Amino acid sequence: MTVGSIAVEEVLLLLKVGFLVLLYLFIWRVVRTASRDLRGVSQESMILAPQRVQEQKKRRRSGKAGPKPSGKLVVVTSPALRSGEEHAIATGPLLLGRDSENDVPLVRDEFTSGRHARIDPRGDGVWIEDAGSTNGTFVNGVRLTTPRRLSSGDVIRIGETDLRFER
Repeated sequence: MTVGSIAVEEVLLLLKVGFLVLLYLFIWRVVRTASRDLRGVSQESMILAPQRVQEQKKRRRSGKAGPKPSGKLVVVTSPALRSGEEHAIATGPLLLGRDSENDVPLVRDEFTSGRHARIDPRGDGVWIEDAGSTNGTFVNGVRLTTPRRLSSGDVIRIGETDLRFER
């Protein structure tokens, strides 16, 4: 072997080691992302609908963010909550589900997922979306497939729990 072939072998070895390091970093990222998805950690998308982009531009020009609408959820029927109980929707999202960490825990509702639905006050109204539940989230008897803006009087069904949205 000559000096030139030893240098080539060392470079090839370094390239192999570098490739293995990149491969392990890639696998680590895939596993980390999958575990976050399984734990239910939400990741907000940075992609906005064209209407939301226009709204943000208007807010920036006017110099104000605009008040977020508020409202409340009133329990109609539920195996987990008292009828008539109210849950305020004020500044941030409201999480509903069977896990006790949710803002509205439905612990005794057997047909509710751990993290079932999310209610989010935005500049253009209060929106609800299903959080990947098994049995689905319903508004006025219609199953949600995309986020939907709530109107006063809408009845939300999560598992065996019925909630009425009021402004």
